[in-house]
Amino acid sequence: MSKNTVKADINFEQELWKAANELRGAVAENQYKDYVLPMIFLKHMSERYEMRREELTTLLHDKNSTYFTSDDEEINYVLEDADEYLSKNVYIIPKEATWEYLKANAEQDNIKVIVDDAFDVMDATLAVSRPDLKGILPRIFVKSQLTARQVGGLINLLSNPKLSQKENPESDVLGRVYEYYIGKFALAEGSGAGQFFTPGSIVRLMVEMIEPYEGKIFDAACGSGGMFVQSLKFLESHGGDKRKISIYGQERYDGTLRLCKMNLALRDLSFDVRLGDSLLQDKFPDLKADFIIVNPPFNVSQWHPEDLPENDPRLFGPKEEFATDGNANFMWMQTFWSHLSDIGTASVVMANGAMTSNNKGEKNVREFMVNNSMIDCIVRLPDKLFLTTGIPACIFILSKNRDGKDGKHRERTNEILFIDTSKMGTMESRKLRVFTDADIDKVAETYHAWRNNPDCHAELVSASNTTYSNIDGYCYAASIEEVQKQDYKLTPGIYVGTEEVEDDGILFEDKMASLQVILQEQFAKGNELQQKILENFDKL
Repeated sequence: MSKNTVKADINFEQELWKAANELRGAVAENQYKDYVLPMIFLKHMSERYEMRREELTTLLHDKNSTYFTSDDEEINYVLEDADEYLSKNVYIIPKEATWEYLKANAEQDNIKVIVDDAFDVMDATLAVSRPDLKGILPRIFVKSQLTARQVGGLINLLSNPKLSQKENPESDVLGRVYEYYIGKFALAEGSGAGQFFTPGSIVRLMVEMIEPYEGKIFDAACGSGGMFVQSLKFLESHGGDKRKISIYGQERYDGTLRLCKMNLALRDLSFDVRLGDSLLQDKFPDLKADFIIVNPPFNVSQWHPEDLPENDPRLFGPKEEFATDGNANFMWMQTFWSHLSDIGTASVVMANGAMTSNNKGEKNVREFMVNNSMIDCIVRLPDKLFLTTGIPACIFILSKNRDGKDGKHRERTNEILFIDTSKMGTMESRKLRVFTDADIDKVAETYHAWRNNPDCHAELVSASNTTYSNIDGYCYAASIEEVQKQDYKLTPGIYVGTEEVEDDGILFEDKMASLQVILQEQFAKGNELQQKILENFDKL
């Protein structure tokens, strides 16, 4: 189940946003990320190099260390040995790409050139060992409308000791800064931000439900990599080992892919993320993932299914029946299913319309999925969870591990669990609702209690003594036959019913008579007030 996360310092956050606002006038709000996040990334890589170099220097002068030597030539050799850094996922950073160098030159008139040159050097340095990171830091400052003073001011603000990984080694401060800015940029970017950001509480819920403890994790619309980062946090909170997970992702937009690569590199995660449209340019045709965690674009139309090959292996049947140009939702579903391993599970954010659509190429795919026991759970989400869209949403959990043969989970091939969270969550602002830790725990525990084999607690991350039972208005385990009788509609409200209201012991007839008396009294009072208002008008 989820763990309480450390709350970020509010003043800390406000200062960060003020820093971004210093760019106002020269840079559109939805472009702040393009300038701030690469700087944060460079700062992080630079500080890690400095810390590793200091660590090696200390070891080389420590008589109790196996590194100890008094030979200056050997000391210099070790300090310049790339392998001594790469073994700790650190890179030797040339002087002109270090944060100290940028800070020392922040007041120079040509600081924009200095920053772009630093990006070039850093990019080339990383590409030697990680060719997939080439191009991660493009030259963007010289051609921008930013003044030298604005760029220097940004460097000085990000040089605050509060924002230093070196000064706060246990705080993951740069990771927090990075996540904070991504969230704020999503607010600024509005509807266009969905391509790179999914609110954290939704991602946490998805991860806690399917528990990506080890194996291959795939996101076919990976955006800035939030699903992967939350998977890492899940591992850390449960004592897992990130070396036991492999990360694969695909993203359509080059700029967003760079954000993703920086985000994952900041976390020391090994990954393979590629550029391309997952619907028409599947870059991982042979990948079979143990976990898919994804928030694909909703209700995409005119996505050109005519470009699919007739025998596309992802399709459940003939292309003319299982692919529609009107909506790509169920092409996404077929794509995810095709990428699941034999024991794989997928957690997919989807527009509510996918639960009930009768359009050709949608309902028939949904029927196929129900009839073939592909759907494990449906979670209806409350409104205002997303920063970037008002479209009502839900979560589909698909699984190839429903037969109980793994021993950890019970056999449930003839059931689908429905959970309605429409009344859950807390309003963090006038526009945004978030799931609390308690909300996430409740939903995850409900799913695990229904899914898990009660005899295998010792082997499960979600081990608990909770037993499942249907709760009116919240959850219901429906048989496949029940879903078929409802014309394959998957809206949880159809199955969970309404929340049971506690009986107050008063007979209906008595309660109705009492309400009539109260209503008559209120009518009389209303007439009296109306008469007084008319009298006051006459006096005026």
